[in-house]
Amino acid sequence: MKQKEKRSSDHSALKKILLQYKEEANEDRLPQQAYIIIQQAIRNLQLQPNEAFLEREIIDMLEMSRTPVREALIRLEMDRWIRLTPRKGFSVEPIIKENIEQICQIAEALDGVAAELATLNMEEKQLDMLDSLIARQEKCLDENNLEAYLDADNQFHHLIVEYSRNERLQNIMDSHSDQLYRARLFTINERKLPVRSIKEHKAIVAAMRAEDSKAAQLLMHSHRHRGGQEILGIIESKPINKQGK
Repeated sequence: MKQKEKRSSDHSALKKILLQYKEEANEDRLPQQAYIIIQQAIRNLQLQPNEAFLEREIIDMLEMSRTPVREALIRLEMDRWIRLTPRKGFSVEPIIKENIEQICQIAEALDGVAAELATLNMEEKQLDMLDSLIARQEKCLDENNLEAYLDADNQFHHLIVEYSRNERLQNIMDSHSDQLYRARLFTINERKLPVRSIKEHKAIVAAMRAEDSKAAQLLMHSHRHRGGQEILGIIESKPINKQGK
């Protein structure tokens, strides 16, 4: 009975979060709206790796009809966020080392290219924006607010990709950045305080200000590689490949 009551309480808390995402979603098409809401909950670990739900439970929590939710779940499976069980529900994809390793390899290469291209395109106000994000990261560390630090860090990398002005590169990175964010959030409390990352960010921006695009590329590649290795080491030590809770 206690387990049933706890699950009911957990579902009530999750429903509140999902409905908040629903209010914030800037999307009128219901299937896309459902996709965004569920994907965001998985990205932010409100839906945990391997967690299982019945389709009707999600329909109830989203306060939508079956058709748009079903369409969203099919797309989420295609994008490797969930695994569907016919006539039942779904489970959230686990965070597996091999998958994250491939994403880290993509981030290393393409973030490096983005830094090189951004150096050639950026103006002073854009460099100042990157500096302000670094300052926010330092403030978050002083306050021991690691999730806020991670959000600022994510914005730092996103802006550099945006400043590359390469639409195809942006599309590729967008398709993987949320998966990488989930892995980083999953491991953030077990990593060393990211003081070194902030130093590396400052070095990247310094290279950009010096208009040294090759140095910016190499610094970014090294930064992403080191961070990726830290994440992969923690993931490998976790029993996350086991199914079930």
